[in-house]
Amino acid sequence: MEPNCSTNTDIHQHRRHDSEHCSLEITPMEVHRVVPPPHKTTMQKLKTRLKEIFFPDDPLRRFKGQSSKKKWILGAEYIFPVLEWGPSYSFKLFKSDFVSGLTIASLAIPQGISYAKLASLPPIVGLHSSFVPPLVYAVLGSSRDLAVGPVSIASLILGSILGQEVSPTNDPLLFLQLAFTATFFAGFVQASLGFLRLGFLIDFLSKAILIGFMAGAAIIVSLQQLKSLLGITHFTKQMGLVPVMTSVFHTTNEWSWQTILMGFCFLGFLLVTRHVGMKRPKLFWVSAGAPLVSVVISTLLVFAFKAQHHGIGIIGKLQGGLNPPSWKMLRFHANHLGLVMKTGLVTGIISLTEGIAVGRTFAALKDYKVDGNKEMIAIGLMNMVGSSTSCYITTGSFSRSAVNHNAGAKTAVSNVVMSVTVMVTLLFLTPLFQYTPNVVLGAIIVSAVVGLINIPAACQVWKIDKFDFLVMLCAFFGVIFISVEGGLAIAVGISIFKILIQITRPKTVMLGNIPGTDIYRNLHHYKEAMRVPGFLILSIEAPINFANTTYLNERISRWIDEYEDEEDLKKQLSLRFVILDMSAVSAIDTSGISFFKDIRTTMEKKGIELIMILMVISMMSTACVGESSG
Repeated sequence: MEPNCSTNTDIHQHRRHDSEHCSLEITPMEVHRVVPPPHKTTMQKLKTRLKEIFFPDDPLRRFKGQSSKKKWILGAEYIFPVLEWGPSYSFKLFKSDFVSGLTIASLAIPQGISYAKLASLPPIVGLHSSFVPPLVYAVLGSSRDLAVGPVSIASLILGSILGQEVSPTNDPLLFLQLAFTATFFAGFVQASLGFLRLGFLIDFLSKAILIGFMAGAAIIVSLQQLKSLLGITHFTKQMGLVPVMTSVFHTTNEWSWQTILMGFCFLGFLLVTRHVGMKRPKLFWVSAGAPLVSVVISTLLVFAFKAQHHGIGIIGKLQGGLNPPSWKMLRFHANHLGLVMKTGLVTGIISLTEGIAVGRTFAALKDYKVDGNKEMIAIGLMNMVGSSTSCYITTGSFSRSAVNHNAGAKTAVSNVVMSVTVMVTLLFLTPLFQYTPNVVLGAIIVSAVVGLINIPAACQVWKIDKFDFLVMLCAFFGVIFISVEGGLAIAVGISIFKILIQITRPKTVMLGNIPGTDIYRNLHHYKEAMRVPGFLILSIEAPINFANTTYLNERISRWIDEYEDEEDLKKQLSLRFVILDMSAVSAIDTSGISFFKDIRTTMEKKGIELIMILMVISMMSTACVGESSG
């Protein structure tokens, strides 16, 4: 580590004067002056800053140097990704997509019905939501593997928030209207984030938050299914762990042994097939087809033994036909506007985060990129169109996308095949679901959400960052004991608090010299590193701004006081120099400049010289940059 050119001469003079007291030996080196950067106007600086904030991927670079015709073509391909891969689409690719589409359709149909009931909506709405949105995404989406449709978490949130003010049983029409309106707002929020390039806002939902939130929501979803698995008629409308368990054990007289037997048999079957699919990916069709097989077998059993007359609840008659228009059902009246906006915001952010995370996961496996902002626009417009065609909120499902990937999907045409399969079901097969028991739908939901509880990931968070683990626990227990949106809000609040702590309390460490080298490292991380007598070498590893200058002043003063206290006890060489390694400081504002002036004045009164190092010159130190002195 070496000082910059402005202090180089003075330091060599001090080294000559103090050579008999100081063990620091530095050989002369070639000096290269730092020149000011090219001059930029204020508007140029502002333009550069805004570009880095909103356009870090520089989406317009593909248009540079192109003819007008080519620019129009590239623009159309950017808005509609299907135009990019569509001209080269072949029958060979279609065969793979056809098999994948049929496979995910066998999973999407029973899950769609189940998730609609989870959202307290008519089961047919779940099938509607598996028909139109996949078609829209196939045109606008950039992921080849994302399988679109209803998902458990968004369904739970939508049903729970709307259910707090409107009863789905007492006023089902109003509840359905509010669900469509909330879906419209969710799509509007999602598309707006993409158009305005504000996708970085969803980064506040960290991995730790999502792990805890998903696990807590999975438990809440599973507990809600006890109503179906036990055959309970009068069940609590609350989502918390305590109310649900209280309701379960206060209604033991409603438990039906026939329902329990059927439910846990099919649940065991679904969990076993899921395990087989996870252990042997080539047998993906086993877990993918298990829900539909369960629906078919259970429906036949109920129909054959008239089980609906023996305590087993059934779906009932489903209204067939394609999606009816629903734009006239959207309600923007003031009395419920706040409710639908709140529901749309929460469900929109959660479903958007899930969809983009799933898309990027499978894109990494196949070595292609997914544009986050384009995905936001695609998912947002998909939900806005869906709200006008009797669909509630949809996004990319991890379970269906995994099946789609394992089945060999090549493009988004697999979504089209799935959509056509659902269309055929809506037109001709809905009467077959009349005797489908509710208990099997509950078992399908439980088997699907079990995968959201990621214990290995939680253990990894504990090993890496204890504070992140605390955030994860807050999200988990907040969802279980308070509410879904309450747990999420608490976890996000704690994460923001963590960011503020990192900004206002930047990391400062004391460095020591590794004997025989000119390398300086954190004394707490490197046991062989030794202090240099008469020198206090500190490293600041964060931007210096108005939020942390007071702390840095106090912290550096404490370092000096501690050094002087040790000096009195050990009678070591008095402190002559304080060296601040600022090679990790990326920015300094006006408050930071004032901070350096103040601390320099303070040190001059104590007879201590302040030296600031702006860059690491040593080639050996540069080679070790991966070891991070912090």
